[in-house]
Parts: sequence; structure tokens; C-alpha cells
Amino acid sequence: LKPGTPQNEQARLATLRSLELLDTAAEECFDRVTRLAKHLFNVPIALVTLVDEDRQWFKSCIGLDVSETPRDISFCGHAILGSSEFVINDTRLDPRFADNPLVLEEPHIRFYAGNPIRALNGQKMGTLCIIDRQPRTLSKADIAALQDLTSMVEHELAAIQMATQDELTQLANRRGFMLLAQNNLNLCLRHQTPASLVFIDLDKFKEINDSCGHQEGDKVLTTFARHMLNSYRCSDICARIGGDEFVVLLSDTDKQLAEATVEKFSQAIADHNRRADCGYSIGFSHSIIEYDPDRHRGIADLLSEGDALMYRAKHAKAS
Repeated sequence: LKPGTPQNEQARLATLRSLELLDTAAEECFDRVTRLAKHLFNVPIALVTLVDEDRQWFKSCIGLDVSETPRDISFCGHAILGSSEFVINDTRLDPRFADNPLVLEEPHIRFYAGNPIRALNGQKMGTLCIIDRQPRTLSKADIAALQDLTSMVEHELAAIQMATQDELTQLANRRGFMLLAQNNLNLCLRHQTPASLVFIDLDKFKEINDSCGHQEGDKVLTTFARHMLNSYRCSDICARIGGDEFVVLLSDTDKQLAEATVEKFSQAIADHNRRADCGYSIGFSHSIIEYDPDRHRGIADLLSEGDALMYRAKHAKAS
């Protein structure tokens, strides 16, 4: 049986692609884990897999001569649907896998155990898995060991992801946004769907910092980021790209619909201001640019135009 698709698939794929690991060379930090897994469990095959849109790709691979297999026959596609270990003691006895080509033909999988690998935001990227050509079982101690090895892989992913994430707000930083957004623009172009960029700058943020202190300023930034995440879809890319500058890239969204999302977000901020009653109000200026592939070569062009437009709007508001 083909594996199902996670409900948050678009957000999961966006996180996966932001890591920029797909189709990269082998790395010792991941190979070290698969070597240890192969030795510890005495299995012929150990893998670190990343589950892409239509394939599972092997970031680290011991015991196989291929670098990927189709997702619709993958075991790891099933494993990422759960929250803990996914174990098949004998594939021939499991109706989901008994007639799978990977069971009937090379590599003749009879036993599989995989643990989901999570990114910092909790999205499941793939698995650390072990495979045998003979049926077998795992003890509780074995499962705990597999979880420990999975944590090692997750630590490596976290180090990669931290380079693309704003530490304070947990949104993407400028580098992370550029990577994620360009991938989304490419998808929109391929599928002939619209995309819009919302460029946001907080109003009077320096005054809040000066009068209330930087700790209160950090609270404003984290509060603003939280409301962004609550107001926009999980498929939209929210980022903090500078001190008090934020952006959102909305896929499958034209300028008119983007305006409606900003209105909704603005209302959420207004509601927060009424409830918080903290002596100041959070406000923002914004601009919206609809992606035009004939005019914008990529995300950098959208950002540049959005930045210029937003500051004109901010100047007009001040005057």
C-alpha cells in the first residue's frame, strides 16, 4: 500500500527544502550514525532518509547501491506518519508490504525499523532506519538505542537549521527566507499560480526600545511573530529579515487576497493591543508586491521592490 500524506505536507516540504540537504554529498556526521547503527544492530543496511515530494532520498546510506527510491513504495513514507518508531518484523506477513518491489526484489527487505527525524519546528523530515533481509524483532533496549541514534541525527539537522532561523522569534531569518521563498516561487511559476510578498516594518519600535528597554522590545518582536504565525497559513513563509522588519510570502495568493490577509492580521494586532494595555501599541506599515515573473527575476527583486514601497508608505503615514 502506498503511504499516506501528512496533513501538514506543504509546510513539511518547505522545511525540508530550507535545509538544502537534498542531493548533497555524503557527510561524516551522518555516516557516523549509520555506521554505528549497522554495527550496533548487526544489520546489512542502515540509512538516513529524507522524504521528498515523490521520492525518499538517502543522505547517508550503508548497504545499498542506490541513492533514492520512489516514495510510493517507501517504508519511510509510512514511518513519518507516526510519532514514534515504525517496526515491521516480517514484511511477508504485513499486507502493506508483502508485494512491495523492495521486498520481492533487491534489496529483499524482510525487517524494517525506522524512527522519524524531526526538524527544530517539529516537522518530520525522514527517518533513521535499519533494514535486514531476515525477519527479526527489537527489544525495548533496542528501540531506546534507535531513538538515541535518531537524536544524534536530529542534533545535526538542528545545527543546520539554526543557521536559517531567527533565534529570538523562531521565524526564518533572512538567509532561511531567501532559500524557502525562492523554492516556493519556483513552484508557483511551474504551476502557473500567483504569489505575493508582504513587506512589514514595525512603527515606532525604536521609541518602545528607548522608553521601555530592550527586554520589552524583544517582547514586542516575539509577540508580533506569534501573531504572524497564528494569522497566516502554515504554507506561507513568515520571516524576520532585520531588526524590526518582517516579510511573508503567500503562495497561490494574488495582491487582492493578500490585502485581505493583512487586514485579518492587523485586526489580530489591534485585539492584542486592547487586551495587553501595556502603555504602548504595536503597529506596522506594509507593502504588497504580487510576483510577476516577467519583472521579478527572483525573491531578491521582490524584496527590493517591497522594501522601497513599504518605506514610501511609512513616510506618507508619518507626514
